[in-house]
Amino acid sequence: MKKDAAALAGMLATMGVLHFAVPRPFDSIVPRSLPGRRRTWTYLSGAAELACAAAIAHPRTRRAGALAAAGLFVGVFPANIKMAVDARRATPVRQAIAFGRLPLQVPLVLWARRVAR
Repeated sequence: MKKDAAALAGMLATMGVLHFAVPRPFDSIVPRSLPGRRRTWTYLSGAAELACAAAIAHPRTRRAGALAAAGLFVGVFPANIKMAVDARRATPVRQAIAFGRLPLQVPLVLWARRVAR
């Protein structure tokens, strides 16, 4: 597996596992406008990350998995916005993390698109 693809698959797999192992931080950033329980959305997004990681790891499905990952990175952006809005009155460190995540979505999408090529 190419280094770029392996790194992306590893990052997605790690985050996917964390959604199940330590779901509470992910629950807290699920937008309230989504129907149903927050924990359900946490598990669904974790499963999506694991599925993308598995697809990227296999050469036959790498392109589809990477394109799905790019879509996933775009799809979870509202959670990052919610995290930043919620952090407005938080500590400076938490604010830096929350606001710092916003521009990171762009390189993640570009990384996934690069792996898809």
